Amino acid sequence: MSNLKKFEEASFDQEVLGSESAVLVDFYADWCGPCRAMAPVVHEIADSYNGKLTVGKLDVDQAQSIAMRYGVMSIPTLGIFQGGKLVDRLVGYPGPQAVKAFVEKNVSASV
Repeated sequence: MSNLKKFEEASFDQEVLGSESAVLVDFYADWCGPCRAMAPVVHEIADSYNGKLTVGKLDVDQAQSIAMRYGVMSIPTLGIFQGGKLVDRLVGYPGPQAVKAFVEKNVSASV
């Protein structure tokens, strides 16, 4: 059972911006090849950081206004939210090690 959430436009502000803990949002689309390549890494992060980091996916085709609000111009984009603000982002898929390093840098900084 994965700890990965599916964020939607209607509940984004409450689930992400209102979260007490850090949140990793994977801005993606089903048709995006690099997004599909990143998906297993995001699933692994959701399981590895359970209890330390909330991890979820947001389909930019279904939630275009949120993608526009945060300037997501290219996918995949990973965004780290803390205290209701986007504090860091990773654009593109640089490979599993770089994604994990990005998450580790932000999670260790928030504890």
